[in-house]
Amino acid sequence: MTNWTKYGGFLAAGVLSAGILTTGLASAQPSSTTGASNSAAACRISVGSVTAGGDHRLQTFTATGAKVADKIVAKDIYPDGQVRLSATIRYGAAEVGGDAHQGPVIMGSTMYDTSYLTPAGGGTVSQKQVTRVGPGWQVYRTLDRSTHVTATKQRDTEYSLHTDGTIYRRNVTYKNGVPSRQVTGWQSGYKGVKAMTLISQTPTYDTFLMTLTSGKLYTARLPLAGGHIIPGVVKQVRGSTWQGFESLVAAPCGTGTLLLGIDKDTGSGYLYSVGHANGTATAIKGLGKAAGSFNDPVYFRWANFADPHLAGE
Repeated sequence: MTNWTKYGGFLAAGVLSAGILTTGLASAQPSSTTGASNSAAACRISVGSVTAGGDHRLQTFTATGAKVADKIVAKDIYPDGQVRLSATIRYGAAEVGGDAHQGPVIMGSTMYDTSYLTPAGGGTVSQKQVTRVGPGWQVYRTLDRSTHVTATKQRDTEYSLHTDGTIYRRNVTYKNGVPSRQVTGWQSGYKGVKAMTLISQTPTYDTFLMTLTSGKLYTARLPLAGGHIIPGVVKQVRGSTWQGFESLVAAPCGTGTLLLGIDKDTGSGYLYSVGHANGTATAIKGLGKAAGSFNDPVYFRWANFADPHLAGE
C-alpha cells in the first residue's frame, strides 16, 4: 500500500459466557426507542457502499434524515459483484495532491487491501492498488477496523466475526507502507449476531454495537490487552425489535453516536441517536427514516483521517 498520507496506517454488565448471543426468531422493524441521548441536530453520517458494479459510493445524511450528498467517489475499483465485506474506508488529503482512500475488503474467500487516489472530492482514479492479502476469509461474515491516532502513534486493529460465532482480533502493522496482520485474540459466543458496528475507540479497548437475529441489541467492549482469550464485556441494551437490520453504520455525534440501520429487504435506512453506552440505561432516540434507497450489496463507514474518534461509551 502506497505511503501517501501522514495517517491512515503509516505512523510508527458482565463478562461474556459462551452462547449468550444465540439465534432466535426474527419479527418486526425496530420502533423508536425511548430516551434522548444528546443533541444530534448538527451531526452527520457518511455511509459508504460498494455497488454491484464495483464502484465506491458515498451518501451523507443529517440527523434529520435529509440526504446532503450522494455520489460515486470512484468507479470500477473492484470487479462487478465480487466484494462480500468491507471494513471502514479512510480518506483524506494526500501529500501528493488530491484525496487518498484506503481500507480492506473481502472478495469471495480472499482479503485484499485497497488504496487509490482521486481528485479532491472524488473522480478519476489513479495509482489504484488492490493487493491480495490471502485466502481463507470465506468463513467470516463481518469485517471492521478500528484506527486510533494520537500525536505520536497510530493503532490499527481489525475485527472479523467467524460463522461459528467467534470474534477474531488482529493487529495491523506497516513496514515500508505494506500492512501485515497478526491474530492477537479471540472470543466465542457471538453466533446469534446479525450485524455489528464500531461505536467507541480508546487506547485500551474498542466497543461494538450488535443486533441479534432474536431482535436484541447488545454492546460488546473488547479490550486490547491480555491473553489470547479476549475478556470481552457484553451488555444488553434493548430486548427486542432490532433484527430487521442487515447492516449498521455509526459516526461520532457529540458524546454519543449517530447510528444508521439498513434494512436490505426494503432498501431502507433508519437513523438513531445513541447516547453513552450503559446497558439498558443507554438512551436511544429514533430520528426517522433516511432519505433515499439502500440497495447496494455492501455497506461501510467513510472516515476522514481527521475525523474524531468514535466515543459512544
